[in-house]
Amino acid sequence: MQEVSSLSMARGESSNGESEKIIDDLLEGTSRSFYLTLKVTPKKIRRQIGLMYLLARLADTIADSKVGENKILLELLSEYNKKIQDISRKLPDFSDLAVIQEDAAEARLLHEAIIPVNYLQASGQFTDSDKKKIKKLLDIIIGGQILDLERFTDASGEKIISLENEEELDDYTYRVAGSVGEFWTHMSLDHLFNLNEKEKETLFEKAVKFGKSLQLINILRDLPEDLRMGRCYIPSQTLHGIGMTSEDLLEMNNIEKFRPLYNTYLLRAENYLDDAVDYIKMLPRSQFRLRLSCLLPVLIGQRTLQLLREGNILDSNKRIKVLRPEIKKIMRRAIWLSITGINPKKIN
Repeated sequence: MQEVSSLSMARGESSNGESEKIIDDLLEGTSRSFYLTLKVTPKKIRRQIGLMYLLARLADTIADSKVGENKILLELLSEYNKKIQDISRKLPDFSDLAVIQEDAAEARLLHEAIIPVNYLQASGQFTDSDKKKIKKLLDIIIGGQILDLERFTDASGEKIISLENEEELDDYTYRVAGSVGEFWTHMSLDHLFNLNEKEKETLFEKAVKFGKSLQLINILRDLPEDLRMGRCYIPSQTLHGIGMTSEDLLEMNNIEKFRPLYNTYLLRAENYLDDAVDYIKMLPRSQFRLRLSCLLPVLIGQRTLQLLREGNILDSNKRIKVLRPEIKKIMRRAIWLSITGINPKKIN
């Protein structure tokens, strides 16, 4: 019986119940802090949000894989997106990519990719509108990842390539995160509550900044690691404006020269997070779980910004991140704020 079940899963023929169990396991293994957010997300949108995240994480795992030539990854991403958009297409074989993964959960995600992909197409849990919006979002995200791979094709530890200007940075943060804020808001308005047209317009504007804030924080936090890979998301034009190059960011003693510019990015991320708080304030008080699920990444983002201000981001030996024990405290604080309705901007 076990052999038959395994064969069915390999073909993507598992039942809805089996698929949902595997999808949940994959989410727990790959999403880390986001899994906490997902567990408190309202049930009416949890499947849509969870599957969207997992399919986007699959694309991210492909894009971040270390192979000899980027053209292999570009082809895999392109074929993966074609399968997402058109069920009749064939899913590419990720087995070679899975073998080289250092993270066992990401290797499993690649091995079992057919299950979440088929679930999107075949599950009766989603409306046609849900499926259309998930596909649209993934097209935007994967398009951003393809653009990223093309941009950094020749990047390496010996050759750093930077974004050219602030417009490229803003476009990137929208594609991989701001668009997620839009999707989250669509799901909420489609399944949980309604607003008038003017309120909807404001909510979507703040949703985009919500997503951009989290991505900008990730970019700043991951700066040393990205530099070692030859990638610099701080635009070269902006660096040249303070007499620096991306190569200068490899030297930790250059932090004081970099700090004034660095602080402007921290402030931008903080202002975006303030928009995220305003977003949460617009959500109905009756939507406790929705408010809680949005508060968690805001509070983690606020704490990460605090750590980024205090540390030397150019010191590659000291990775800046919020540790798991502190995330548990943040969860308790988020619950308290959700119940009391206190503005988190006022108590930082």
